[in-house]
Amino acid sequence: MFGCVVAGRLVQTDAVQVSPDKFVFHLADYESVNHVVVFMLGTVAFPAGMGGAVYFSFPDPSSAGGPVWQLLGFITNDKPSAIFKISGLKAGVGASHPFGTMAPSPSIAQVGVSVEALEQLAQQIPASSAAVSTVTSWLEFTHKMLDSLYNFASSFAVSQAQMTPNPTETFIPSSCILKWYENFQRRLAQNPNFWRS
Repeated sequence: MFGCVVAGRLVQTDAVQVSPDKFVFHLADYESVNHVVVFMLGTVAFPAGMGGAVYFSFPDPSSAGGPVWQLLGFITNDKPSAIFKISGLKAGVGASHPFGTMAPSPSIAQVGVSVEALEQLAQQIPASSAAVSTVTSWLEFTHKMLDSLYNFASSFAVSQAQMTPNPTETFIPSSCILKWYENFQRRLAQNPNFWRS
C-alpha cells in the first residue's frame, strides 16, 4: 500500500506490517539522509475517513522503553505523497508509538505509517523541523541572492573620475542595478511566483 524514497536510493515498497494498521520501513545509513518521501502506491486506497500518520524513529539502544517516534506529518487519499525533512530531527525526542519495540540495528532508522482517522490526524502536531521547504524559505533565499548580487556588483563601483578608458569593458551604472533590484523585490513581494510566467 505504501512506498518510501530516499534520494539516490531505490524505491522501497517492502514495508513490514507490524499490526493490521501499522507499517514500518527500515532506513539503513540514515545519517546521510536529509529528506524522505512517503507515498501511496495507488493499488489500495485508505478506507473512507482514514489516512496515514507518518512517523520517524532514530535507533536508540539506550532507551529502555523502546524506540522514540516523532510525527512527521500525514498522507491521505487526497494527498497521497509527502516529502519530510529528517536531517533536523533530534534523537531521543518524541513519544513512544506501538510500531514495535526494537530497531533492527544501531545504524538503521525507521519510518512508520499508522492508519488513523482523519479527525485524529487533523489534531496531531508534527515535529516543526520535519517540514520541507516552503515559499517562506524560497523568499528568504531570493532576498539573500539579491542582496549578494547587489553587494558584489557594488564592490566594483568607481566614480567617473576614477574610470580609465578601456574599449573592451562595458560599464553599467550602479543605479541601473539598484533599480532592477528594487523592482524585483517589489514584484516578489506581490507574487512570489511571478518569475514563472
